[in-house]
Amino acid sequence: MRNKDKSTFRKIEFHRKESFYLIVRGLEVGIASGLIAVLYRFLLSFAEKYLMKIIDFVKGNPGKVAVWFVILALIGFLVSMLVKWEVQGGGSGIPQVNGEIKGYINPSWWRVILVKLFGGTASVFSGLSLGREGPSVQFGGMAAKGVARFTKADKTTELRMISCGAGAGMAAAFNAPLAGTMFVLEEIHHTFDKSLLCMGIVSSITADYISKLFFGQNTVFNYDTVNFPLKYYWLLIIMGFFLGLCGCAYNVCMGKAQDLYKKIKIPNYIKLPIVFVFSGVIGLVMPQILCGGHSMEVILLKENPSLTYLIVLLTTKFLFGAICFASGAPGGTLYPLCILGAYMGAIFGTVSVNSFSAITPAMWEEFVVIGMAGPFSSIVRSCNRSPITGIVLVFELTGNMNNILPLAVVSLISYATANFIGVTPFYEYLFEKIVSTDHKKPSFFETDEKVLETYTIPVGSPVAKKRIMDVDWGKHCVVVSVERNGVSITPKGDTVIKEGDEIVVLVSQRRFSRDIEKLERMIKG
Repeated sequence: MRNKDKSTFRKIEFHRKESFYLIVRGLEVGIASGLIAVLYRFLLSFAEKYLMKIIDFVKGNPGKVAVWFVILALIGFLVSMLVKWEVQGGGSGIPQVNGEIKGYINPSWWRVILVKLFGGTASVFSGLSLGREGPSVQFGGMAAKGVARFTKADKTTELRMISCGAGAGMAAAFNAPLAGTMFVLEEIHHTFDKSLLCMGIVSSITADYISKLFFGQNTVFNYDTVNFPLKYYWLLIIMGFFLGLCGCAYNVCMGKAQDLYKKIKIPNYIKLPIVFVFSGVIGLVMPQILCGGHSMEVILLKENPSLTYLIVLLTTKFLFGAICFASGAPGGTLYPLCILGAYMGAIFGTVSVNSFSAITPAMWEEFVVIGMAGPFSSIVRSCNRSPITGIVLVFELTGNMNNILPLAVVSLISYATANFIGVTPFYEYLFEKIVSTDHKKPSFFETDEKVLETYTIPVGSPVAKKRIMDVDWGKHCVVVSVERNGVSITPKGDTVIKEGDEIVVLVSQRRFSRDIEKLERMIKG
């Protein structure tokens, strides 16, 4: 038996008895991802703190303002050089992780970490409307990739570790371990894989624990909410439609902003410094909308903003965020999205309180909290069309059980509205941009090592109730295991696939990206 055949055989056999191994791997991933995410949170906290001090220092002094603008231009130039050095270090980071899991890109893990660490910190220090969660997701994935490379893990394990590292990064960024796990299953893999779930839970909990050691156990958003009256749930349905429409508009505008930015025919090392200087102008005029949105969160928590003020802040934050996103500077969009959603909810709540006497001012914060979930469900909308991640994320961000039912109602209506309109989900759109961009063929495609991919057969799948021999899996893919009702079945040609089966497919790395794309379409219909 040839060495590669022996390796493949061992991989198949090991797949059946890997639970303990997955827990150990999950711990490794969680520790590495948690530590790098914590470091990034610390750096961003200092960056935002000193940014506000600098703005107060230079405001009102033209000479100091001019010097500050020159510094911002230089920072923008350096960030453009960093992104040029490692292209996959720019932008959010979430579609990049998705692209690697699907075999389209294979960036250097340490270069991505360096670019995101320094470039992301520099971007926030300059005031760009970018968050920590996207980079944290990519940090987690790349840290996990580094661990996999150091421990000489096989490619199947490496891809799983990257996925779980991404979830762990989100868990550490938001103190949301359940959302981190669901994010991996919904947004990255679009399927239920028990092995992935096991490793993902361990890594997310570990990363969240590390994060809480440094930042405490408080939730990201601390709102005091009340039970929403059942007789006014019809308002939540209207709110869901409203947020769904806003989410669709957000996706379209962000896409258009990115396209317009790319159409400007000047080098990025000139365009990006202009964006950084523009951020400096915004900082002098309206510092509330800078960075991820912490200042805007404080306004909602400690002030009683008028409807006009809410609309102005929402509009300017959205427009400024679109410019920052289009620039491709390292930084995330999820936290700013949560802030935008909170303000949409605040606007809807203000109108409701003013229009209906039974809607008391004490319920206003309930609208704020619910508002975060609606845009997430309509904008992100994972490819398996499930809004669970958005619901779980907002619940963990607030830590309030009163919100569960209203959150679910608004999220479902919002996501259904966006699906009906048919606007491409945000991260799916960004992923398609990566796929359509010319890039070098990943080096691991040149090896003969095989990868194990796991799929759960959904209800109504085109392959359900068919024999394995009757399905065109492709000449480079082989079904090596079928698990049914907890029992592992050695597949044969006449084995009938049933709904709910968990099948394991051996995929060649040479055609990895094309084959798994074909498998997903074929299995899910």
